[in-house]
Amino acid sequence: MKQSAESADEMSPTRIVVAGGTGVLGRALSDGLAAGGHDVIVLTRHPSSVTVDPSSAATPHAGVRLAQWTPDGTAGPWAAFLDGAAAVVNLAGESIAAGRWSRTQKARLRESRFDATRSLLAGLAACTTPASIFVSGSAIGYYGPRGDERLTEDSPPGSDFLADLCVEWETIARRAAAYSRRVVVVRTGLVLGREGGALPRMVAPFRFYVGGPIGSGSQYVSWIHIDDWVALVTWAIADPSVSGPINATAPNPVTNREFAREVGAVLHRPAWLPVPAIALRALLGEMADALLLGGQRVIPERTLALGFRFRHPELMPALQSVLRKT
Repeated sequence: MKQSAESADEMSPTRIVVAGGTGVLGRALSDGLAAGGHDVIVLTRHPSSVTVDPSSAATPHAGVRLAQWTPDGTAGPWAAFLDGAAAVVNLAGESIAAGRWSRTQKARLRESRFDATRSLLAGLAACTTPASIFVSGSAIGYYGPRGDERLTEDSPPGSDFLADLCVEWETIARRAAAYSRRVVVVRTGLVLGREGGALPRMVAPFRFYVGGPIGSGSQYVSWIHIDDWVALVTWAIADPSVSGPINATAPNPVTNREFAREVGAVLHRPAWLPVPAIALRALLGEMADALLLGGQRVIPERTLALGFRFRHPELMPALQSVLRKT
């Protein structure tokens, strides 16, 4: 089934559970699914008003309901929402850029992802009719810093902290195959969106005329427009041929220098002032190389082969659609 951002909401209305649905990607996905007529249940630690009765839950807006959960590796009353659901989407986990990667922070990054995934597995195990599809988040950090090497879903993982985290996270997620007919792992790159995420912080210096490439500028940026990301996950739920890992990145990654030049052009600002690598390493430590200086040239080879079509395959129009509305 060919799918695109224009047609990704064509599956029949059904119940979909989103864990981690209050983050930037989770909110966008929940809203998109609800707009397509689906009954969306968002599992969250801190809803303002909560019930765990499957027939009723707190409703922040049309089509999206909230249910409280404690992702500690075990199931809870919220597991009733998984029973008979069409799909579970697992986006739970502490932001990878929430703080410098101290030993304590690394443990939080791991535990927040692993415990949430184990809780969902325990919830599926408790169901009479487990959700048919399990979609789990991951990241292109799976591949590690690889220079200009062309990376696809078949490329081996890297060996740094972020790669190891993604490998273990995906390994746990794949255990959902014991309960669900399909398991999909979405390896997400830099998401271009107006609300939250990395892009607003990346473009802030440009608005003050001090923007430019990061480090050498030769490292690759593998990006995706947030509308395409929502469409891709919706397509992965709807299309029975989709399983295993898929890269959630546009088919045309660019170098960081090119990315800076395009941002500057869209904002009508110069893009000549580089951010020294030594300063980033002093400020961010290990995280600087993993997220900003290393880079990955990721191609969505399986994603395209399975029939997904991007609405925003080129960077300039994608940036224009985001930055000119801010």
